Amino acid sequence: MSTQFSNLGINQHIIKALSDLKIEIPTEIQQKTIPVLLSSQEDFIGLAKTGTGKTAAFGLPLLQLIDIENPNIQAIILVPTRELGNQIFNNLESFAKYLSNVSIASVCGGVPIKPQIERLKETTHIIVATPGRLIDLIKRNAINIKETNYLILDEADEMATALKEGLEEIVSHLPKTRKTWLFSATMPGTVKQLIQNYMSKKMTTVSVNMEIVGNLAINHQYIVVDPIEKLDVLTHFLSSKEGERGIIFCKTKAAVNKLAKNLAINRFSSGAIHGSLTQPIRDRIMDQFRAGHINILVATDLAARGIDVSAISYVVNYHLPDVYETYVHRSGRTARAGAEGLSLTILQQEEVQEIPAFEKALGIKFEKFQKPKRESVEENNAYLWSKKIFKTKPNHEISIDLKDKIKTVFHHLTKDELVEKLIANYFLQNKTENNKVEKKVKEH
Repeated sequence: MSTQFSNLGINQHIIKALSDLKIEIPTEIQQKTIPVLLSSQEDFIGLAKTGTGKTAAFGLPLLQLIDIENPNIQAIILVPTRELGNQIFNNLESFAKYLSNVSIASVCGGVPIKPQIERLKETTHIIVATPGRLIDLIKRNAINIKETNYLILDEADEMATALKEGLEEIVSHLPKTRKTWLFSATMPGTVKQLIQNYMSKKMTTVSVNMEIVGNLAINHQYIVVDPIEKLDVLTHFLSSKEGERGIIFCKTKAAVNKLAKNLAINRFSSGAIHGSLTQPIRDRIMDQFRAGHINILVATDLAARGIDVSAISYVVNYHLPDVYETYVHRSGRTARAGAEGLSLTILQQEEVQEIPAFEKALGIKFEKFQKPKRESVEENNAYLWSKKIFKTKPNHEISIDLKDKIKTVFHHLTKDELVEKLIANYFLQNKTENNKVEKKVKEH
C-alpha cells in the first residue's frame, strides 16, 4: 500500500494513517487527482461518482499542502449539509492522525454557533463549513478567511442552488490568488455557471468514467404500478429485503413524513430525515441508521447527502427524480466499497416513457422488475398485519370482566386453531374491503 500512495506523492505520516484505516489501494479518482493537486498551481475540477473516494482525493493533498508555521485559515471546504460536513471532518481527522500540528474545525449549521466561535479563536488551518453558517460567522467577524489559499467546493451539483446567493459574499472575503477545487458527481448547468463565475479559465479537469464506475455494481430496475397499489408493492419489496439496509427517496418533506408514518404503522424498522427536522433529531436518526438499529431510511435528496454507509444494499426511488443528476446521487448511495447494489424506481404507467431518456443521459440500462402477483401482495399484507398484532401493547384499561368473557370464547381452541381463525377472518375482512373499493371505482 505504501508504495502505491507514495508513488502519488503522499508523505509517510499520512500513509501511516491510511494504513491504520486499512486503506490500501488508491481509487481511480485518487490516482488521477492527488499528483495534480500536489503539483499544480491551477484551479481544479474533479468529476466522479458518489462513493468513489473524492474526500481522500482532495483531502490527502490538502493536508500535505498545509503550512503549519502559518496560523491562519488556509483552506475552506464548503459542503451542502452538516451530515456531509461531519463525514468529511471525521475523515480528515483520521487522515491527519499523525499530523499533530494540522488543525481542522467543523463550522456547519444546525448546531449552536457560540462553541464554533470559541473554537475559531484557536489556531485553525482547515475549516469544513456549510455556506449559511460560514456567512453568519463572517458577518459576526468571528472568522478571518482573507489569507485562505484553497477553496474546495464538494458535491457542487447538490450545493449549486444554495451557493447561488451566498458564494459571491464568501468569495468577496477570499484573496484573488486562492486556488479553487470543485468536485461533483455530475455537471449540470448550475455547476457550469459556478465554474464560469468563480474559477479561472486556466484549470485542470479530471474525470472518472461514470459508466465504468457506476453501472457495473448497481442493478438499475423499474417497476410499474397503479397509484392505489404503490404502497402495497413497496412494502412487499421491503419484506423481501428484511434485515438489509436501504434508503427510500421521496421528492418532498411531506411525502417523506407520510411514507415514514405508513412504514411505522406496518412495523418496519425505519426512520425519516429531511431538512425541516431539527439537527439533533437528524443526528439521532442517522446514528441509529449507521449503527444498524434501523434498517430503512426515508429521505429527501438533500438530507441524504453525507450518508456514507457501505452496507446499503438497495435504494428505492419512490418518486422519479426530476433531473438525471439527482438519480446519480440517489443510486450512488448503494454499491459502495466494491459491493453490489439495487436501485429500484417505482413508476406509474405514464412515467415509463421517461426511462429511455434516463438511460441515454446517464449511459445506464434499466431492467423491468417483475410486479408481484395480487395474491402475493395480499399474503404479505397479512404477514405485516400479524406483526402489528404481535407488537401491539396490551390495553390495561379494558375491564377484566370483558377479557374473561372473550377468553371464554376462545378457551377451547389450540394456538394453531386460533391462528387459523384469525387468518381466515383477516382475509374475509380484506375481501370485503376490496369489493367496496372496486365498486366505488366502477361507479366513478
